[in-house]
Amino acid sequence: MILLDSNIIIYSAIDQYKYLRELIKTSEVACSIISKLEILGYHKITAEQINYFEAIFKVIDIKMISDEIINQAIKYRQKKSMSVGDSIIAATSKIFQCDLYTNNMEDFIKIKDFKIINPLNRI
Repeated sequence: MILLDSNIIIYSAIDQYKYLRELIKTSEVACSIISKLEILGYHKITAEQINYFEAIFKVIDIKMISDEIINQAIKYRQKKSMSVGDSIIAATSKIFQCDLYTNNMEDFIKIKDFKIINPLNRI
């Protein structure tokens, strides 16, 4: 299974990265609920972007935050300086045994618990 970082979902809205839309349509793709918050909570989001992202969140498997995820996120934050959002996304990848697709490799590079892939390197 693949867990998409928020930035990959955001990039999918850009024509240059429209190939990511095909990835999002697969049944093997998920995201953390924190990605929904990060994306739809952006203060400069447009109505068109809201419509696009809400459509994605209707079809993608959204992983909720559990105590197990929080406990793992705490461990990541204790070992490495990570944002709350990144630690939850990393913990979600570990708990659900997902490969993490992100363009922010440096945010997760020291974590060896799951595979990290940058799908933007395709271009």
